[in-house]
Amino acid sequence: MRCPFCRADNDRVIDSRASQDSFSIRRRRECLGCKRRYTTYERVEELDIKIIKKDNVREPFAPEKIKRGLALACWKRPISEAQIEGIVAAVESEIYSQYEGEVESRLIGEMVMQHLHAIDQVAYVRFASVYREFKDVRDFVDELQPMLKKYAPSVPKPSS
Repeated sequence: MRCPFCRADNDRVIDSRASQDSFSIRRRRECLGCKRRYTTYERVEELDIKIIKKDNVREPFAPEKIKRGLALACWKRPISEAQIEGIVAAVESEIYSQYEGEVESRLIGEMVMQHLHAIDQVAYVRFASVYREFKDVRDFVDELQPMLKKYAPSVPKPSS
């Protein structure tokens, strides 16, 4: 590793630890030439995953697109930036662990919806309405039906 200050190619690692995202290692180094310290990050080189869109066009996987979609769905909801980042990280981790090369966009959307459903139902329906391209109110009702059944209070049947 070349020192960013004196360009010498001679250093020693003082400290190593996992970074906040747990996908990289943060290293503090000291240049043996000029004695200055600097920080480097080491990451695993990830596979180049392509997303197969609905129209069969392939494009590089971009986690920031998931984050933008989640930000819109979670707008004015009690969902923190950390929760959104957590969903993006979880989906990204699932993609890299389960797929090699290519993955269909619909599978990514399903992963996002699964994580979002556990956090906020309103944001889930918002995301689903865009992702599944709801055409009218009937599509909303169809999506809400399973949730309404699950959370509806059980009313005892009247005895005759």
